[in-house]
Amino acid sequence: MTARVRWPRGRRSATLRTAVPLVTLVLASTACGEPALHVGSEDSRPSATGQGATTPRTATPRTLSPGPDLSSATGEAPSVTSAAPAATTTTCTDRYFNGMTTAQRAGQLFMGGVSAARPDQAQLRTLRAYHVGSIMLTGRSTAGVAATRKVVDAIRSQADQVAGRRVGMLVSTDQEGGRVQVLSGPGFSTMPSGLTQGSWSTTTLRTRAADWAKQLKAAGLNVNLAPVADVVPASLGTRNRPIGFFNREFGHTADVVSSHSNAFAAGFAQSGVLTTIKHFPGLGQVIGNTDTTANVVDSVTTANSSSITPFRNGIRAGSPFVMVSLATYKKIDSKHLAAFSPTVINQMLRTQLGFKGVVISDDLGNAVAVRSFTPAQRAVNFVSAGGDMILTVNPSTVPAMAQAVQARMQQDASFRAKVNASVHRVLDAKYKAGLLTCS
Repeated sequence: MTARVRWPRGRRSATLRTAVPLVTLVLASTACGEPALHVGSEDSRPSATGQGATTPRTATPRTLSPGPDLSSATGEAPSVTSAAPAATTTTCTDRYFNGMTTAQRAGQLFMGGVSAARPDQAQLRTLRAYHVGSIMLTGRSTAGVAATRKVVDAIRSQADQVAGRRVGMLVSTDQEGGRVQVLSGPGFSTMPSGLTQGSWSTTTLRTRAADWAKQLKAAGLNVNLAPVADVVPASLGTRNRPIGFFNREFGHTADVVSSHSNAFAAGFAQSGVLTTIKHFPGLGQVIGNTDTTANVVDSVTTANSSSITPFRNGIRAGSPFVMVSLATYKKIDSKHLAAFSPTVINQMLRTQLGFKGVVISDDLGNAVAVRSFTPAQRAVNFVSAGGDMILTVNPSTVPAMAQAVQARMQQDASFRAKVNASVHRVLDAKYKAGLLTCS
């Protein structure tokens, strides 16, 4: 997400080449099964203190958890799978995918916001009704690790089940440091700003990041919507409202940002927490904050700019998530916001940089940058462009978004294939996080 700024009691704010083996090995070594401690989340507002897949094999219907499913309205039976030939190897994620209804598959594409301090029960019911598979803790909480764990465990208990097996939730928050730290209080360290972290050695940052990740993990989270990989030129500095104004950047050069964002990610991977590099293809060259401003435009960045380096290196190091911004990049695709741009997501991120993980949007719920689009358009546009996970800090937008995704799935085989590919990517991430039980 972009910088989601939250002033006290006010409005909310939102890569070390040597880290390659560490990030990759840590994620790859995670066993399939429910972890002893669940872990992750993002609300990128700084506190004053943000394709086509093959159609799955068809199978025997199963009784699954209830919830809105447009298949009944369109006359199409819930999407289920048939027994594969004995010689076919079915992966853990395939088993979950094949047992899901259309509504459950659509739900895996969403990460819905929930207050970290006081979860709203009506909002939680909405998220459950639409099978939302991932949660972001938003706002600010000073309750500490133990209290946060109780909140997270209660949320996790409402996760969907497929054939009697729980589909574990990804639970995330914005825990960057400085003015972007959603969770604090007993058991949580006070994290310094990105600029301060960028002044440390990469060894020190990786060590400290591993400790911060342990705290998140103890609180029940498994995803951090960080690190910030945006490069803010020194000449722009604090005039850059989404990043520089809050000192969220690790530094003012691509080399510093690259090495330190990778060190941050490697520390979190070491402690078993997934990370998200953001905000692709970079918010360092803009003035406006997409959370609070419409028509934010970058007239400088190209597909080959040096500011892309931290993202390239983060992807090489094994980053499981990349967040796409809501700005428009005139020299890349002047007709679409980045999150709605096939050029940005498919051409640059997937093809040019070779990213195979989960592409998550910046906030499509409350951000002013997307207010000219209906919630339904936001969700469909993002998935059509190649995105995987729709982040909305406003749960009230989920019904319209989920219904639109399901309706398009019924109407458009190409769109349905994109959804299926995205669901597999999300389930793969959950598998690596130990959230799927296949033994």
